[in-house]
Amino acid sequence: MSLRRAALRSSSILRQHSCLVAHQNFISARNTSIFPSFLVRTYAKAGKGAKSTANLVPRSKQPITDPEAQEEYASAEQKMTAAVDWFRRECASIATRANGRVTPDLLSSVRVRFPKDEHAFKLEEISTVGVRNASELVITVFEEESLKHVERALYDAKLPGLSSFQKQDSRTLKIPVPKPTVEARKALFAAAERQAEDTRTQIRRHHQASLKRGKYEKHSVELDEFQKLTTRFVNNVDTILKQLK
Repeated sequence: MSLRRAALRSSSILRQHSCLVAHQNFISARNTSIFPSFLVRTYAKAGKGAKSTANLVPRSKQPITDPEAQEEYASAEQKMTAAVDWFRRECASIATRANGRVTPDLLSSVRVRFPKDEHAFKLEEISTVGVRNASELVITVFEEESLKHVERALYDAKLPGLSSFQKQDSRTLKIPVPKPTVEARKALFAAAERQAEDTRTQIRRHHQASLKRGKYEKHSVELDEFQKLTTRFVNNVDTILKQLK
């Protein structure tokens, strides 16, 4: 009899436990449907040494700050400007000749050298240059001994269409200026192209000389600025030549 009671009691306890577990599962499922779970993402805080990139200036827009580099940049710019200005004057003279106009500017590129002088002289510094009969240039030197040096300078200049001249007296040269033919114009433009290439080469030499003196680091602001300077002046040469044509 006692065994039967114990069995009934054990069975009752099992039923109560099953009901309790079922009730807990129901409550858990109900809470899940009412209060669904969410994933929350968290972010790590920036380190104390982190810096904002909002105010950083690209290297291409940074100026040269080193005093020696600034001085070298100014020197290179001055030399490149002189080279381009010379080429611009040459093209202006070529345009004048191609259009058939006779002016003293046709001889503006001629430089006269004397044995005892280190630098060359412009024609207007040692002579007068005038126009006669709208078709001739007349050079009158201030001193007789200068005439032979002027003749040599005219030969060396190799100006298209102006290679022949006549000696009128001990101080005067006459240069006939023929009307430009199609062939003469082509020769003038070919001469301009050669001068353009010479000017580009001169600009690049100034660039390389500045880099050699400065010994700037790779990818430095100085290298970028000198390259932009060179590109700008080379483009100026291209523009002048294009306008001439």
